Amino acid sequence: MTNLLIILALLFAILFLLVKVLEGRAKPLSAEQQGRLSRWIVILVFISIVLGLVRAFF
Repeated sequence: MTNLLIILALLFAILFLLVKVLEGRAKPLSAEQQGRLSRWIVILVFISIVLGLVRAFF
């Protein structure tokens, strides 16, 4: 159990560091880029929901 907690703590620490480092280097997106990105995200979320339902029922 302690190994799991150590691994989780390391993952969260690394994720925190990556977010802080990459946050400063990010460029703002234009409205067109945001639209394209949001369209892809909606499609991927829909596919993941459908696959989750298929997996749960079959």
